[in-house]
Amino acid sequence: MPRTARASAGGYCYHVINRGNARSRVFHKGGDYEAFLGLMAEASVRTPLRVLSYCLMPNHFHFAVWPLDDGDLSRWMQWLLTAHVRRYHRHNDSTGHVWQGRFKAFPIQEEAHLVRVIRYIERNPLRSGLVDRAEKWRWSSLSRVNLPPTLSEGPVPITRGPAWNESVNAPMTEPEVAKIRESIRRNRPLGDDAWISQTAATLGLESSLRAPGRPRKAAVS
Repeated sequence: MPRTARASAGGYCYHVINRGNARSRVFHKGGDYEAFLGLMAEASVRTPLRVLSYCLMPNHFHFAVWPLDDGDLSRWMQWLLTAHVRRYHRHNDSTGHVWQGRFKAFPIQEEAHLVRVIRYIERNPLRSGLVDRAEKWRWSSLSRVNLPPTLSEGPVPITRGPAWNESVNAPMTEPEVAKIRESIRRNRPLGDDAWISQTAATLGLESSLRAPGRPRKAAVS
């Protein structure tokens, strides 16, 4: 597979996140959340993209998505965020940056790792203290049993069983959360060590595996 700019290769599952500029609130009322979900559905008509999970929070969002082809994720996100910014400024009579910058996305190995990321996404409102049960947050895939067809069609790489809600509401371990947050911070693939190395090499993400900081200078002999 050829390298694709910014890890936008098709066939991988991705965790996508963006925050409001300076962590400012982006969604102010119910209509803002609903409008954004409508734009997500329209974006998926323009560029078909399988949305596996999502959660809209007051000043940020999380998605787990599965693009079909190279470049689909970038095209989908560019249209979505551009359309949202236009609506935001029109409704708030404002100008300037709404989001902190380009979205972050990192590939996820399927099966157990993907399940952990989706749990992390859908329990975000519970973890933040906004609700006492994750499914009570109206603006996530957990609370929406009947998603719009454009947000749910096609095969999915995981199956939510009858105990899924309880699984999401159950605490995650500190190592699980820390590993996901490190991937968010560094755009690092999330999975088993061998899969991470192979995926980073394929997608040109080797820099995300290096220790932070400037490389040491060679000693002068």
